[in-house]
Amino acid sequence: MTCFSILRLIPPGGVISAGKIFFRGEDLLQKPENEMMKIRGKRISMISQDPSAYLNPLFTIGQQLIMIIRQHHTLTKAESIDRALEMLRVVELPNPQRIMKAYPHELSGGMKQRAAIAMALSCAPDLLIADEPTTDLDVTIQARILELLQKLREERHLTIIMVTHDLAVVAEACEKVAVLYAGRLVESGDVKSVLYHPKHPYTQALLRCSPGIGSREQPLEAIPGRVPSSFELVSGCDFHPRCPHATAKCKETFPSFNRTGGNHYVACHIYGELQN
Repeated sequence: MTCFSILRLIPPGGVISAGKIFFRGEDLLQKPENEMMKIRGKRISMISQDPSAYLNPLFTIGQQLIMIIRQHHTLTKAESIDRALEMLRVVELPNPQRIMKAYPHELSGGMKQRAAIAMALSCAPDLLIADEPTTDLDVTIQARILELLQKLREERHLTIIMVTHDLAVVAEACEKVAVLYAGRLVESGDVKSVLYHPKHPYTQALLRCSPGIGSREQPLEAIPGRVPSSFELVSGCDFHPRCPHATAKCKETFPSFNRTGGNHYVACHIYGELQN
């Protein structure tokens, strides 16, 4: 939902009720829709969690790439085809000419994800939003997709927002991390600081739930309780019903976001009392 908010693509019935979304020094919430249409796909692109849902089954990969390119660039059909083939080569898809003529169902999961990345990068955006880009891919393909994204980031000076629940992906692919619980930011900082020295009880619990090297004989912990429904109104800190350190204050007010050192921030009333 945060990503859809950046693109101003909130589903019907939803609304951005407050706040600001700054991109290149400009508040996107103040942009008229005709300007947002020029920004989406060209300056900010997004890779969907499920490429099968993102790709239109009625059109070939080439047709979809060309439509995106011609939407934002004044190119001839021949120039658009050349640009589409170039993008398929960039994401290292074999035999781009064949892929151009293929329909989504004719590609493997990894190939569809690469095609989706090619479409997202076809107009050279400044910001790429990757929503669970390795979901449903086997470990080998997952590693290749992450390597590809890192390579493209370095070569194209691209900023990537990676949305994932996989902490191993965060550790490997990200420089900064923001931890959200029930839609609210509870901790942020550089990856090493947050993963090696977590401050918020939720972040600490998440890490205890993750398997580590040499922990085969140790059972994984589980966070008690459940995530609150979006229809539930939880007073105070959203995590307090599941937090072993919760106090009366936690149940009454949501904590402010405080700096704990460097660029490490945490929203927790009892931070000073926790053992890290």
